[in-house]
Amino acid sequence: MLTGREKEQALLNDLLHSNQSEFVALYGRRRVGKTYLVRETFDYQFAFQHTGILDAPMSEQLGEFRESLYAAGLPKCPKPKTWGEAFRLLQRLLASLPEGKKVVFIDELPWMDTPKSNFIRALDHFWNAWATTRKDIILIVCGSATSWIIDNIVMNYGGLHDRVTRQIQLRPFTLKECEQYSQQNRLDFTRRQILEAYMVMGGIPYYWSFLRPGLSIAQNIDRMFFEEDGEMVHEYDALYASLFRRPKTHIAIVNALATKKGGLQREEILDITKISDNETFSKALKELEQCGFIRKYTMIGNKKKGTLYQLMDNYTLFWFKFIGENTRGESHFWTSNLDTGVYDNWVGLAFERVCLQHLEQIKKAMGLTVVISTAHSWSWKAPKDSNEEGVQIDLLIDRNDDTINLCEMKYSKSPYPLSSEDLSKMEYRKTVFKRETGTEKRIMLSLITTFGLTNNANAADIPVKLTMEDLFQ
Repeated sequence: MLTGREKEQALLNDLLHSNQSEFVALYGRRRVGKTYLVRETFDYQFAFQHTGILDAPMSEQLGEFRESLYAAGLPKCPKPKTWGEAFRLLQRLLASLPEGKKVVFIDELPWMDTPKSNFIRALDHFWNAWATTRKDIILIVCGSATSWIIDNIVMNYGGLHDRVTRQIQLRPFTLKECEQYSQQNRLDFTRRQILEAYMVMGGIPYYWSFLRPGLSIAQNIDRMFFEEDGEMVHEYDALYASLFRRPKTHIAIVNALATKKGGLQREEILDITKISDNETFSKALKELEQCGFIRKYTMIGNKKKGTLYQLMDNYTLFWFKFIGENTRGESHFWTSNLDTGVYDNWVGLAFERVCLQHLEQIKKAMGLTVVISTAHSWSWKAPKDSNEEGVQIDLLIDRNDDTINLCEMKYSKSPYPLSSEDLSKMEYRKTVFKRETGTEKRIMLSLITTFGLTNNANAADIPVKLTMEDLFQ
């Protein structure tokens, strides 16, 4: 049963009623559910389907392509020597089929583009010279290597330029979609428990498929991540290798960003990693952003501070914080660290990140659906000779109605008791921000908590109060 993805399913179903051949590029990070979406939408009924092989040479790729042709009904034939021959065999197969739409699904397409194979040229010729002369072909190409799909298919400036008729970037589930998944699979978790699982795994459906209904979230995390044969024990090693052909630079960048919560500038990443400032480095940064592992943002009102890059992938950050630190191989590492200082520090930062991943829900809860707004982070380092403290604000929503929401995020397992000290810190950040940026806009203190605030005198001084419930909308 397919959870969510209503918009994507509607787009794919519309293809069946098109009066022309359609070329669809579907991309998204590893394990986000691309293959499952296509198979479920078309009920596993394809005129032809094939999956590329990771790290296989051209000869092996061609051999497997022939096997897929056989499985689809093509009579026996010699193994093609080139991709041009392979696609001509595909044309022969499709031309022999009865009238009606013919769905061709090629999964993990980037893996088929081996060095000196001329694969793109052959695909270009198949589409431009044959498929576009017909009205019955639906070609869906898919791959986890997001940057390859974008560069070689979506933004191709050769023969495939502007040939893609539809494109779908499949994103991770939101909290709401994870809740729907949990209900469909009878996991029976509360919203706070779903939130905590999201902090660990993000919205990657494949990761959620390992959760067992008979265990608590903590027990599931121990079993999946820390037991010797857990499904997620070796995921980190496979994650970046499957997305990028030469992941060494990507991993070095991720390692650097994992050390700095608020992010790093390009020059700072170069300094930490000792990587040369060249095209390889620039491409790796771009690819990590395209795949959703990092975000790029600028500091509001601070022209001296350049673009910052921040690591945003929940699983990667959890791995650095806990899995990599579990050097003794404790199978109950997670449950033994619950309610410790290490856990409390992690859960606070993880909740902030989940809020940043649900900006649209936050804006909607604030009534900003018709107000143009942009989200920023901001920091200020106090001079050495000053008695002031530095300021870090993780979320500012800058609106075109002369207002800026200064947002604080607080995680707790019950209504949060906003103290006078908490309120003073928020007012201090507001004062420093106004002073250092010189903004004339109204600064509105906004607080996002899990279960709201306790009813005390300080709560009345926060004009905008959101809860975890708003993130699930």
